[in-house]
Amino acid sequence: MSNYAHPETLVSTDWVVENLENDNVVVVEVDVDTAAYEEGHVPGSIGWNWHTQLSDNVRRDIIGKDDFEKLMGASGIGNDTTVVLYGDNNNWFAAWAFWQLKMYGHKDVRLMNGGRKKWLLEGKALETDAAAPAVVSYSAGEVDKSLRAFQMDVFQSLGKDGVSLVDVRSPKEFSGEILAPAGLPETCQRGGHIPGAQNIGWGTAANEDGTFKTVEELKAIYEDKGVTSDKNVITYCRIGERSSLSWYVLKYLMGYENVINYDGSWTEWGNLVGAPIEK
Repeated sequence: MSNYAHPETLVSTDWVVENLENDNVVVVEVDVDTAAYEEGHVPGSIGWNWHTQLSDNVRRDIIGKDDFEKLMGASGIGNDTTVVLYGDNNNWFAAWAFWQLKMYGHKDVRLMNGGRKKWLLEGKALETDAAAPAVVSYSAGEVDKSLRAFQMDVFQSLGKDGVSLVDVRSPKEFSGEILAPAGLPETCQRGGHIPGAQNIGWGTAANEDGTFKTVEELKAIYEDKGVTSDKNVITYCRIGERSSLSWYVLKYLMGYENVINYDGSWTEWGNLVGAPIEK
């Protein structure tokens, strides 16, 4: 992993095993809910529910500072704790949590390479008992809005040189053939994509076992679509979780300095009155 721009943000499953008894490391499984966590998880890991614990369901936003501090403290995470995140779907929601932790200024956040998929493929130990860490004090910084795109940022980027919009959804979502993957409730009024966006699916960054591809392979994928490190890059998907994974790949593995995540994504853009759309 040393060829990545920020290899310190990624750990192997073996590293996690070696650090399960490390008091300064907290492992967290993050999924849309905690169903998979309850079936079996990395021993000693915490379970976070993306829908109820990491999202403000009233305002459709990330959780507020007070709630973030309470979540971190209740999870046994202090300001100097090393937080290792993993989950299903090749770390979709784990990447969202990584993005949110970085917005609140947590210094040492890492993803487990390959996520839950690789842990299971390797037959590593699971437990079903929920962790019960001692509550600690946590103090968050103010939200770093430079990591996040809002709809006005996207509007202002349309047609501009030096800006790349990356739609990480499936080809059928990108074309407008479908509004959302089967079985997923969050949807929109219209299908298609933001004008000028390139369709580079989130899954293209991963190997069969869920681990990330090499920098050379990743560069070939993105640069072939004109998404280069000298541009301002905005990633988006449907609700922001898949695009947070691509945001992580571009920023922390490939070293792109100017990349932000539009978490409003297609459920916002596809519902905006008058918003331009391509099919």
